[in-house]
Amino acid sequence: MSKIFLIAGLGADTRLYNNIDLGDNDVTPVDWIEPNETDTLSTYSQKLIHQYFITNNSIVIGVSLGGMLAIEIAKQVKLNKVILISTIKNINEAPWYFKFFKAVPLHKLISGRMLGKLGYLVKPLFGHMDEHDAWLFHDMVQKSSPKFLKWAIGAALKFNNRVVLPNVYHLAGDKDLIFNYKNIKDPIVIKGGTHIMVFDKAKQINKILKDILKKK
Repeated sequence: MSKIFLIAGLGADTRLYNNIDLGDNDVTPVDWIEPNETDTLSTYSQKLIHQYFITNNSIVIGVSLGGMLAIEIAKQVKLNKVILISTIKNINEAPWYFKFFKAVPLHKLISGRMLGKLGYLVKPLFGHMDEHDAWLFHDMVQKSSPKFLKWAIGAALKFNNRVVLPNVYHLAGDKDLIFNYKNIKDPIVIKGGTHIMVFDKAKQINKILKDILKKK
């Protein structure tokens, strides 16, 4: 039985993993903690390590922002496996708009509360959702901490990892409009997978996860 930690994406919580089946493993959902304004993804990941006692030989699964944090955790703890979904693992995989928004940091001009209300505007980029998933997406965004949202956008844009880590498994959807799978090195491609494929492609993802977890 493995110790598995689940980290959600920006504007989401661990209900994102509602459709994911990890069998009888020891699974810990990682809830967001309030960041300091000066935190980077690296320092924030260190806080998660201490808060949740993420130790050597653990497995961390991260979606989107959670995937970037999983990488930063793996640089500090010798993880058994890092499983990334709908994310990037290094700066070379970052989309073009990262550079644009670093140069023109529009998020700094918008309050965290207002950023939460912009969920409806970005929702089309996440892919088609059925009624239940759409409700859950909206509820997660609405319940996100405004302070965390604003910090997380800035911290994600500064993600600059260049370290190649062992035991990393990267699932990417070929319909992901946030992170283009063609920019990802050696991905496990999910056909028809959007940025929220952890919702609607869960059956396929569960099968892949089961195979990954069996690997030694």
